[in-house]
Amino acid sequence: MRVALVTESFLPDVNGVAHSVVRAAEHLRRRGHQPMVIAPQPPPAVRDVRVDMPYPVVRIASLPMPGYPQIRLGLPTPTVTGALREHGAEVVHLASPFVLGAWGMSGAKSLKLPAVAVYQTDVAAYARAYKVGMTEGAAWRWIRRLHNAAARTLVPSTESVAALRAHGVERIHLWRRGVDDVQFHPGRRTAGMRALLAPNDEVVVGFVGRLAVEKQIDLLAEVSRLPGVRLVIVGDGPAGPALHKALPRATFLGVRKGLELATVYASLDIFAHTGPYETFGQAVQEAMASGLPVVAPRAGGPMDLVQDGRTGYLVPPFEAAGFTAAVADLAADPSKRAVFGTAGRKAIEGRSWSAVGDELIGHYRAVCGSDAMAVAA
Repeated sequence: MRVALVTESFLPDVNGVAHSVVRAAEHLRRRGHQPMVIAPQPPPAVRDVRVDMPYPVVRIASLPMPGYPQIRLGLPTPTVTGALREHGAEVVHLASPFVLGAWGMSGAKSLKLPAVAVYQTDVAAYARAYKVGMTEGAAWRWIRRLHNAAARTLVPSTESVAALRAHGVERIHLWRRGVDDVQFHPGRRTAGMRALLAPNDEVVVGFVGRLAVEKQIDLLAEVSRLPGVRLVIVGDGPAGPALHKALPRATFLGVRKGLELATVYASLDIFAHTGPYETFGQAVQEAMASGLPVVAPRAGGPMDLVQDGRTGYLVPPFEAAGFTAAVADLAADPSKRAVFGTAGRKAIEGRSWSAVGDELIGHYRAVCGSDAMAVAA
């Protein structure tokens, strides 16, 4: 198949949407298909970063999102439809569609192509957190309109399924994310990284992700003050300066990628994920693959990933006390950390990107049938 992946974010961006699009395109090529990516121009600061991919990448002029300039919004342009036509696309994959995705949907309609919409970002929460000139209700109306125009919507967690159904989205299918269980592995733990993270042999608690308001990372302030505990923050984002002030005892490593990131994960002792708006929680899954017990909010995607009392703890969202108590419990009990971490590693078996990539191809094939295309028309 010739597949066009229209995404709101792509490399060199570091986030779940960009990462999953890269993985999907890689898998399509391995299976003999021909992907093309359509994405916004990245921010000027990284525009000169080379992104050489073994498939075409079409860049669309973009503007910064109000309140979060690192996120770029693709501008309306006929380039999208032209790119779909030139590629000879047979199916359109809309990754977290909202702005550029709307133009991707319009192009698919004009060319009578089936579209698969992948729900991946809680845009309504963004509207609430960043006050971007759109109310939460308006965001949900736009989401419903976009996704109901697609032949089917792929959703990463049961919590997201329930949220979309409650807001009138139809033709929903569960499609979880994969994890690289070779790269993210307990065996990546090293004495050198441990010495960097825990110079006094502390219990190391880590967070990996964008440093953004909606991630609620400041809830770990009391965790950073627990005796014998070192809090490590991996990532970058607009909330970085404020978090340095709120968490003066934490170690900030900035963005880490590839095997270096995998080594950091495996060299932690506990993983803490505070964001209450995750549609899936890829960092949680990577931590489990790395053999770590996880503390996460009882909200969103992590509810599907973390088995409370077996692979980690689910705690009340938005409240610091639950995170502090759960981390303190695990920090005091090395054997429990080991048992939870082993169970977490076992729980991610069978979730390789190859397996979920084949599922995705199955969804493409399904919507290319005449019945599915008639529904979306």
